Amino acid sequence: MNHRIAAALLAAAALALTACTADSGSESKPKQNATPVSPQPSVEMGTAKVSSTPPQIAGLTAKQASVELADATGVTTLGNPADNTTSCSNKAAGKKASTNDCSQLITTDTVSIYEYKTPKAAAHWVDAMKANGDWRQVDRFALAWTARDQKMTSKERRVELVVALKKAIAKQR
Repeated sequence: MNHRIAAALLAAAALALTACTADSGSESKPKQNATPVSPQPSVEMGTAKVSSTPPQIAGLTAKQASVELADATGVTTLGNPADNTTSCSNKAAGKKASTNDCSQLITTDTVSIYEYKTPKAAAHWVDAMKANGDWRQVDRFALAWTARDQKMTSKERRVELVVALKKAIAKQR
């Protein structure tokens, strides 16, 4: 079994277990000018077949962020991008939605990019998952380096990715 897939499944299981017990019940409201975006149709990324993603707040998506981060770091892709939203969203997996569900998850060989509806939800997961590896919050996104290949990403590159994501978010505003 591919180690990246195994790591993603392990992270998904941890997320699912935490989502069942960690719903804070109170969530900060998105900006007044934020508008929901319709779900995207099925697409293929890498080897993963992707179904429709849950509605998102207008602005940068995890998929767009992966492209922006690759461009900012001078590479074509971050390595085998795959949409694994169903592993971090009860709603995308066909279950009852949780306020802490992710809106989108793009996993790559370099980093996993989790998109949430609010910075509060992102902070919740970064705090909950730090014991499993390096997780960093950038606004309503979480960047994680928990899979085998991701763990080989240098500390300098991780900082570069965080800075690039901050710039990409600022461009969207």
